[in-house]
Amino acid sequence: MMERMAAVLAGSMLVGVGINFFLIPYHLLDGGMIGIGLIFHYYIGLPTGLGVILSSIPLYIYAWYFEKKLFLNSLHGLLFSSLCIDIFSDAITGWNLPIYVSAVIGGALIGLGIGLMLRYGTSTGGTDMLAQILSRKSGLNVGLLIFFIDGCVLLFGLSVVGTSVFLYSFLTIIAVAMLTSVTVMRTA
Repeated sequence: MMERMAAVLAGSMLVGVGINFFLIPYHLLDGGMIGIGLIFHYYIGLPTGLGVILSSIPLYIYAWYFEKKLFLNSLHGLLFSSLCIDIFSDAITGWNLPIYVSAVIGGALIGLGIGLMLRYGTSTGGTDMLAQILSRKSGLNVGLLIFFIDGCVLLFGLSVVGTSVFLYSFLTIIAVAMLTSVTVMRTA
């Protein structure tokens, strides 16, 4: 139990730092509910963490009724990561990295944070939870479903961030996917 809480706290802080120190300064997007929260932030000024929570409500209502274990294992991850995203929102880095470096580092930190939580049996919920539900019902690979959903979120955000930032955001979701996968791997 203590290891799981430590993983949620550390993972949430990594997600918050990745988003606020590396993505937001360049208006980069991530996929999933974080990406939707970023789109709300860029378009209407809504705090990103709050946007993540609000856009996750329909999934959590579904999970409450039909996927109780997923609901219980991801609710605290959603709340802590959203809180960390909003706590770090006023951070000023003072460095001037090239956008592609920021996209990769931000994605790597987010992927590391998400992977850490997944490794200890929890998650930030959102589209990871949706992909798990769809995978169970369809038999499709959960990783492919997450990548597809992330790509749809990026396409949705294209008009908000523009073409060049969209391409760098694609680097972000690749970094998130790679670091999540590596972090979740168990050594034999």
